[in-house]
Formats: sequence, structure tokens, C-alpha cells
Amino acid sequence: MTAQHPTIGGLLRSLRARKGWTLKQMSEHSGIPLSTLSKVEHDRLTLTYDKLLQLSQRLNLRMSELFAEQAEAPEQPVTARRSIGRIEDAIRVNTPNYDYYYLCPELRRKRMIPVLTRVRAKTIEEFGELVRHSGEEYIHVLEGRMEVHTEFYDPMVLETGESVYIDSNMGHAYIAAEGCDEVLLLGVCSSADEQLMESLLTLHGEEGAAREAGVKRPRPAPANAVARERSPPRKRTAAK
Repeated sequence: MTAQHPTIGGLLRSLRARKGWTLKQMSEHSGIPLSTLSKVEHDRLTLTYDKLLQLSQRLNLRMSELFAEQAEAPEQPVTARRSIGRIEDAIRVNTPNYDYYYLCPELRRKRMIPVLTRVRAKTIEEFGELVRHSGEEYIHVLEGRMEVHTEFYDPMVLETGESVYIDSNMGHAYIAAEGCDEVLLLGVCSSADEQLMESLLTLHGEEGAAREAGVKRPRPAPANAVARERSPPRKRTAAK
């Protein structure tokens, strides 16, 4: 069905609504009689070019602005998506610097990726090259003290309960601060890129990406995996 073209009356009604004016206030501002404006808004009368020019000048608007329709924001559909973030269902990826637990993996095409991360690297030299990927990220320190390194800022230390929000395209690295063996973080990565999850997995190298690619249901980790790993390193069994 073809959309109906807007009339002068409809455009004037929209303009008046945007300004929050009554018909009388519109008449006072424009210098056009109230009765004339009423007829125009009800499409019983039109305005000559001279009157339209007067209207635009009195309202301090360009003619193009006068005829611009207010775009209505499309109503966002309710998807009713929901996922419970359980550690045993997380996609687990181990790297020399981090243990990652990607939560809510069954939701596809997410624009927000929640992840629990255990940080083991203690120096930026040990960490290696700064990481970069699309989007933005929010990192909250759950346990320990974290040292944040970024491409354009001096390093800073965050204590338990503190957080940082950064542009993920900027080189960045998170390491355990001096005097801290490990750090537990809750991170949220967000991007307009619907393939964000796949992009993040490729950061872990070919081995990690290959291990996790195409997983329909992640291999369950013990329910107390994170709690067990919170023990001091001397009590942990060495990884094989």
C-alpha cells in the first residue's frame, strides 16, 4: 500500500506538536490568524508561498526545516531472549595469560558477551603484545588487584570492586598487580559486530579457536571449577 503524502496541514500540526504550542501560540509566533491556521491544519485551506515564507522567517526556520517530517523511531521488537549464566555451561578457553569462561554460549549473534576471566600474567613482558578487537568493554574486579595497561594511558591499578570501561580497539592488557597472585574479573564486551564471539575466540590463537569452534554444547567444567581455582597457586595442581 502506497504511503500517503503529507499535506501542509499535517506538517504544520507536526511542527506545532514538536514545539508544544497551542494553535493560539502558533498564531502569535507566526503572525498568521488563528482561524487561517485552523483551516490549514484541517486541510480546508492552503498557504501561499508568501505566507509560508513569512511562517519560516517568523519561526526562524529554513523552508526545508519547515517541511521536514519528524521521523518516528521504529518500535523495537521484543525477542524474549534469556540465558542463565552457569559456569558449567560456559565455553572455557585457557591461554598462558588468562582462563576465560564465556557465559550464556547458547545465545547466538549476541552483541554483548559476558565473560569471567582469571588473570595469571604478572608483568607486561610476560603478557606480550597488547590485545585489540572491535567494540567496547567493561571490566569489574571481583577478586584481587588488577593492573590495567592501555595504548594511550599510563598503567593504573584497580582494587577489588573497582572497574574500567574502555574502547576495545585500543591496545590493552590486564595483569595481576604487584603482590597479587591471580585476579578474577567479570567482563562485558559489546560491539555492533554480530560475529563478536567468533572474533574474540580468534584472539586466543589457532589452538583455542579450533578447540571451541562449532561447539554446540560446551564440555562441562566441574561446578566448583572457579571456586577451586581461587585457592593460592601453591595448593593448585599444576596444569598438564
